Amino acid sequence: MFSAALFCQVLLATAAFAIPTSRERLAQRVARRAAGAHLSHPKAPGSDRVVEVDALGNVTHPEFSSNWAGAVLVAGSNTFKSVTGTFTVPTPREPSGASGTHSASAWVGIDGDTCGTAILQTGIDFTISGGRASFDAWYEWFPDFAHDFSGISISPGNSITVTVTASSLTSGTATIINHSTGQQVSHSFSGQPSLCQENAEWIVEDFEENGGLVPLANWGTVTFTGVSAGTSSGTVTPAGATIIDMEQNGRQLTSVSASSSSVTVTYTGP
Repeated sequence: MFSAALFCQVLLATAAFAIPTSRERLAQRVARRAAGAHLSHPKAPGSDRVVEVDALGNVTHPEFSSNWAGAVLVAGSNTFKSVTGTFTVPTPREPSGASGTHSASAWVGIDGDTCGTAILQTGIDFTISGGRASFDAWYEWFPDFAHDFSGISISPGNSITVTVTASSLTSGTATIINHSTGQQVSHSFSGQPSLCQENAEWIVEDFEENGGLVPLANWGTVTFTGVSAGTSSGTVTPAGATIIDMEQNGRQLTSVSASSSSVTVTYTGP
C-alpha cells in the first residue's frame, strides 16, 4: 500500500511539474512579447485567382493572402480616422490531424493593405496548445512588435469590442473592452511611423512569430458586428469592402463575407 501511495504521489508531482500554471503560462507569453516574438504584418499576397461574381453582381474573393482573412476598405490618403468592431472570443482548436501549438489573431486596424509602412491595430490572440486554450489582448503600431495589455482577462465566449483611433498620422489610441467582465484597457501612441490612413480593416490573421507564420489554429467563426470606420465626413461600413481569404500552400483556408453590419470570417481548413 505504501508503494502504491508513493507511486500516486510521484505521478501527481510529475503531472504538476509538466503542466505549467496559469501564472507560468502568462510569464511565458510576456517573455515572448518582450523578445519581440509576435509581429502582425501587412497583408501578404496569395496566389493569383480569377475574380468571381455572385448572382447579385457583387465581386467575391477578389484577393487571397497567406496571412490575412477579412474585409478591407480602401480609399485615398488621410481618409480613415478610426475602426471598430465587436466579436465573441472563439474557442481555438487544433486543425484536423494536427498537434502542438496553433494560434490566430482577430483585430481591427488602419492601413496594412495598400499602405504597408505602418499599421495601427489592436486585437485578441487565441492559442491552443496541448488541449489548453490561452488568450492575449494586445496593441501594436507596426513596424513595432505587439505588446500585451495588462488589467484585462479574456475567456472563450466573452464579448469584445476593439477600436483604434488615429488622432494624427503619427499618434492615436488602441482600446479593448470586455463587455462580459466590464474591463476596459487603452494605450496611447505618439511619435510613430506615419500612417497613410488609406485602409480600414477587420481581420483574422496568421501572425508571425520568430521569423515565420505560426501554425494556424481552427477558430471556427469570428463575426465582427457593430462594424464601422470613421472618416472626417462621418462613418462608413464594410459594405462593398474588398474581401480577403487566406490561402496557404495552394489551399484556401477561410470563407469571408461582409455587409453593412458585419464581417464574418470562417475557418474552412483541415
